[in-house]
Amino acid sequence: MAMIFLLVFLIIFAILGTPLAFSIGASCLTYINSFNPNFLQMLPQRVWGGVFSFVMVAMPLFMLAGELMNTGGITKRIVDFSMYLVRPINGGFGEVNVIASMIFGGISGSSVADTSALGSIEIPAMEQRGYPPKFAAGVTVASSTMGMIIPPSVPMLVYAMISGASVGKLFIAGLVPGVLIGLSQLTTVYVLSVKHGYHPKKEPFNFRDFVHSVIFGLPAILMPLVIVLFVSFGICTASESAGIAVLYSLVLGFFVYHELTVKDVIVALKKTLISSSSVMIIIGFTTIFTWLLTMANVPSTIASFFLSMHLPVWGYALLFDVLILLIGTFIDVSPAILLLTPILLPIMQEIGISDLQFGAMIITGLAIGLVTPPVGMCLNACNKINRMPIIEIFKGALPFIICNVIVLLAISLFPVLTTWLPSVISY
Repeated sequence: MAMIFLLVFLIIFAILGTPLAFSIGASCLTYINSFNPNFLQMLPQRVWGGVFSFVMVAMPLFMLAGELMNTGGITKRIVDFSMYLVRPINGGFGEVNVIASMIFGGISGSSVADTSALGSIEIPAMEQRGYPPKFAAGVTVASSTMGMIIPPSVPMLVYAMISGASVGKLFIAGLVPGVLIGLSQLTTVYVLSVKHGYHPKKEPFNFRDFVHSVIFGLPAILMPLVIVLFVSFGICTASESAGIAVLYSLVLGFFVYHELTVKDVIVALKKTLISSSSVMIIIGFTTIFTWLLTMANVPSTIASFFLSMHLPVWGYALLFDVLILLIGTFIDVSPAILLLTPILLPIMQEIGISDLQFGAMIITGLAIGLVTPPVGMCLNACNKINRMPIIEIFKGALPFIICNVIVLLAISLFPVLTTWLPSVISY
């Protein structure tokens, strides 16, 4: 009964328009004050304990690296390099959009940063080349979902903090799902381009421009590979690799591309401070929420309920896929991971699904929520760029979202897609 009280107040605060972090915090405070006032003195300790994690040091650093990339000219070089990769293929800049998202997402670790950074470049460029605005926006937001799947990934850091899974192995576990999403979206772009005639005028190949784009694009493209290898082989921790990413971005922006200024760095620091602080507040308050659920034995009760259904492993996997997709539609990624992981992970491990496979499942599933109304953080970021109604952006993204759903089903039913590579490439 008390837990129903807690959930009802959470819903009420959310309906009133209270930001999610404070909705969670206010509902917890109301519950504690009503049922267990003695717990009030423990709140500061629990909030601090939720955010005091060495793994989470990497989160603001990866965010900062993404901001520095965008202002330091790295994003533009990634787009130029991607253009030469798909120049001979029908679909043109739509495929550039997907490839650039794969590369950029592997550096920033954030889908929203991907949409904001690449969308401001690619959406106008696609429209100038004759692509319908809905298609250009749809490709941009859908391809940006790879930002939180292809390593390094900020949500993977949050999941690692809660689950205790290896960050290096989680990074590697996200490689195959991320690449599969990219390949399926590339195929979809090609098919739709052939069907609707999205074939911009092909420019002649210029070998000198190609060499120039490779030379200046390669340093940016190598960054995610270096980060993953360093973490996977134990050369450095996730936090240290994030620091390397920031330093790498500064060197490229200041001394290689000569487009980064001290003013740009200050602006990037301010944006990172705001973004990372909001996530940390959510983590702190959600820690209290999950602690209260644990004190009331809610996770074990839910686990007993699901296990009493006696479904096959694939049945549980599909059931939880549906649950993850529903939760991701209404709750942002980080709080959803914090709420779902303590409840669902023990069940998954009980039926034989590893923490790596479940991590890939929950992050791939919640990534879809970034491009589905009503929350849809990537949809909102895209709306700020092109001012198109969110529902229209969603309609343009729908064919590509289906690719994500297919990959989610694949990694849920075939564990080898997420567990084989970490077993081969790990220290």
